[in-house]
Amino acid sequence: MSAKKSVLITGCSEGGIGYALAKEFRARGLRVFATARSLSKMASLENLPDVTVLQLDVTSPESIAAAASAVSGATGGKLDYLVNNSGLQVLGPLLDFDMDRARDMFEVNVFGAVATVQAFSPLLIAAGGCVVNMTSITALMSPPWMGFYAGSKSAFVTISECLRLELRPLGVSVVTVNVGAVKTNIFSNAPARYELPSGSRYGPVEKQIGARVTGNDVSGQKDTPEAFSRALVGKVLGGASGKVSCGKLSTIIRVLTTYFPTCLIDRLSIVNTGLDTWK
Repeated sequence: MSAKKSVLITGCSEGGIGYALAKEFRARGLRVFATARSLSKMASLENLPDVTVLQLDVTSPESIAAAASAVSGATGGKLDYLVNNSGLQVLGPLLDFDMDRARDMFEVNVFGAVATVQAFSPLLIAAGGCVVNMTSITALMSPPWMGFYAGSKSAFVTISECLRLELRPLGVSVVTVNVGAVKTNIFSNAPARYELPSGSRYGPVEKQIGARVTGNDVSGQKDTPEAFSRALVGKVLGGASGKVSCGKLSTIIRVLTTYFPTCLIDRLSIVNTGLDTWK
């Protein structure tokens, strides 16, 4: 049995936050269980000391159960940290949205994360561990063309904070991470070109919608996954609990949406979306 503290991270495909978190936790002396739906997407982690790669699809109860069993067998029934990092992003106007795609997002971003906590809860309770839930600055705003994605993250914030209260008497802490602007591969599955469905009412701003859906409107400074992970792992291992902000713009967005009037937030939210110029 390993004497090292352990962490399991979902969504560890190379180039993303989960991949960087796996390397950072390992550098801090933890035993890392790095997971993703596809083992090939995190192959470069496979030969690192103290890293075990596992296949894990958070939308599959069987896959979650198999990963929990593997970790329990390797650690003597304990897990010190569970990082819910898996995420799915699909964008577009709410009036035109494919509801099956919307459900897919909630399955990954909300229900899959909670199912993972449920499955690993015996290990976390045995260790007096910590759950780290990754949300988004979009959960604090109402960004046009991102409604279902932001909605899934907003729902997860509330659920994560409920988990914090419910798990506290069981000796498990919960960190709800307000993730800022980080350079990742989140748009890697976005379409190369976006077209509104026939009859859409948003034809006058199709270009701006397409830029957001494909990620081509993204500009400004972003943290690297490595810099983000150094900051977050430091907070988590330092005993953080509750809501924390990490990543470019995360603190300023939190402050703005907490203390400033809705009319100002609306103006900021619609910049470069087409709604700022559409009459």
